[in-house]
Amino acid sequence: MITGKITANREAIIELEIIGSNQKRENVEAVLDTGFNGYLTLTNDLINSLKLQLAGSRHVTLGDGNVVVLDMYLAKVLWHGQEREVLILEAEGGPLVGMSLLYGSRVMLEVVDNGDVTIGPLS
Repeated sequence: MITGKITANREAIIELEIIGSNQKRENVEAVLDTGFNGYLTLTNDLINSLKLQLAGSRHVTLGDGNVVVLDMYLAKVLWHGQEREVLILEAEGGPLVGMSLLYGSRVMLEVVDNGDVTIGPLS
């Protein structure tokens, strides 16, 4: 089970373990973003630290309607106790967890300050 907290800014935050091409592991705090249909975004600094392999680029429509091209990388994430290969989009700002990573999971949020965030596999 993956757990996290609701922040005072009303963000659902979880901690993820990301495994790079060099087998280096980084724990990062990421915001759940149900408006993002990809897997995960990371900053350039984290991508470089993990030595992630470039997998191409993708046109992405942002929340404000603008279309941008973002580089895409391969990485593994520890998800429900298993290593899972995912596509990472390079984006500035904090890491975001999208709906593709959440797919097949039950997400429970206690939306109050410091409320619990719980993500478990569907049974």
